Amino acid sequence: MIIDERYLTFMNSFAEGNTEFLENLEADAIANYVPIIRKDMQNFLKVFLQMKQPKRILEVGAAIGFSSVLMATYNPVDCTIDTIENYDKRIPIAKKNIEDAGFSDVITLHHGDAAEILPTLEGPYDFIFMDAAKGQYPVFYPMLKALTKPGTVMITDNVLQDGDIIESHFVVTRRNRTIYKRMRDFLYEAGHDSDFSSTILPVGDGISLLVRK
Repeated sequence: MIIDERYLTFMNSFAEGNTEFLENLEADAIANYVPIIRKDMQNFLKVFLQMKQPKRILEVGAAIGFSSVLMATYNPVDCTIDTIENYDKRIPIAKKNIEDAGFSDVITLHHGDAAEILPTLEGPYDFIFMDAAKGQYPVFYPMLKALTKPGTVMITDNVLQDGDIIESHFVVTRRNRTIYKRMRDFLYEAGHDSDFSSTILPVGDGISLLVRK
């Protein structure tokens, strides 16, 4: 955790909460150890959607459909969402959740490797949200960039790796070193891309926020 839990509890206490459907879906995800976006990230996304009001959204990493349903629920304008998931066991669960939420006509779930699906999609998108396999961020980045236009916002979740990202390579456990290196590579590439304005924010487990110039 990158922010003291007391601060998070305090900040989240001011949030309005989610719909009953999303609250139940979140509880089910937690009970079954399915990773979904954290409370503070949910709150950030809801405010961001009110500000940006994106009509075309792309998500990489659907999991069980929680974040795409949240975006469809709280985006104040009519939109379409393309979301990609590669884990076979989560596909039927995500499809059911999207259907039960009433967003089958809004959210299109693409099943497969994002590296293969992204080149087949037609851009540009107004908003791109990446929350997938962390070691693949440098692979996906140029493909995602090709789907942007001036004003497109790209948000990438979990970039601080519970604080590991600021540690020495030798402090990080051996099994996490590849992800650590690739995340650093992604942050360097995105942060030095002259086509974007960028920053890193301590929301959730850290987000990279880029806006296409």
